Amino acid sequence: MTLIRGHIIALDPTNKQATYFAKACGVARLAYNWALDNWQKQYQADKTYRDECLKNGIEIDETKLNKPSQGKLRKQLNSIKRQQFPFMLEVTKCSPQLAIIQLGDAFKRFFKGESKYPQFRKKGVNDRFSLSNDQFRIDGKRIKIPNLGWVKMCEKLRHTGKTLSAKIFKQGGKWFVSVAVELNDIVKPQPKTDKQVGIDLGITDLATLSNGEKVQAPKPLKRYLNKLKKASKCLSRKQKGSKNREKAKTKLSRLHFKISCIRKDFLHKLTSNLVKRFDSICIENLNVKGMVKNKKLSRAINDLGFYEFKRQLIYKANQWGKTVKELDRFYPSSKTCSCCGFIMGKADLTLAMRNWTCPNCKTSHDRDVNASINILNHATKVLTI
Repeated sequence: MTLIRGHIIALDPTNKQATYFAKACGVARLAYNWALDNWQKQYQADKTYRDECLKNGIEIDETKLNKPSQGKLRKQLNSIKRQQFPFMLEVTKCSPQLAIIQLGDAFKRFFKGESKYPQFRKKGVNDRFSLSNDQFRIDGKRIKIPNLGWVKMCEKLRHTGKTLSAKIFKQGGKWFVSVAVELNDIVKPQPKTDKQVGIDLGITDLATLSNGEKVQAPKPLKRYLNKLKKASKCLSRKQKGSKNREKAKTKLSRLHFKISCIRKDFLHKLTSNLVKRFDSICIENLNVKGMVKNKKLSRAINDLGFYEFKRQLIYKANQWGKTVKELDRFYPSSKTCSCCGFIMGKADLTLAMRNWTCPNCKTSHDRDVNASINILNHATKVLTI
């Protein structure tokens, strides 16, 4: 089994190198938007031509169709960039080329129904550019980039194996590189513990385990919400295009980055602990998309990171030879008595009731612990390899 791991490392660029990064991000954004605009125009021209042929009863000439693709658009950009976009030559050729390839991948996901229609990229929002594995080299705590040279990294690459690609991006006012590595030495499975657990995810307690343990999330967004409001208000009052606005924007970005880091750090520690302790972990298939539509709960749900918890749990279980199972979202895990199987009515068990007694077998239940036991007993769908 091939495992690919991404290692995100902070960079320590000079002012000249940071300017190069910003320019390369701008080129990638321009190439992506140019390709998306031309893709839409060519697709519309093909549609108009087909409609006219059908209307007039004329046979469609396939040679007159554009049939846009990322390969054709890359060739078109290469043919015009020296005349129309000469500044593209100042940065690595990967910046515009890989941006268009990413657009092609975005359209593939869209046609498969896996994502929404690709949108134009905006300046200052997720600025990044990518490098293919033949266009960069890592030596200890530094990385070599075309047309720029060596850039300092804050740590060495932890993984050993074939480097597949690298992405340089800006977050929280700092530059980072994310290196994708195909691992040579797959991590050995963790020792078997012969233990299994069911986990019920919630808002009050992020995870309630079937053995009675309850884990509370740090909820960083809730903790820093007042600071975020002040930073956002400060940004909105600054004049557009001014240096002070740029400073306020960086301050807000750093705060968002800090919140994200706190959440990810907590989830990594929690999922690693669970995978090491249990051989089989059972979770519930939650309709998170539907849950966040509730205006009263959406902020709290987004602050917990249910999707990230599930993602980390699955890939770590695969890596360490453990199993993750899933329970169907329509199973009434909270309303079913884990002792006798009696199902409470919707009106009899409201969300406000955290403890209840089964009218059939008279067993007292903690709502979340009971749900986690039911998840453990009835989860059947295996998510791991």
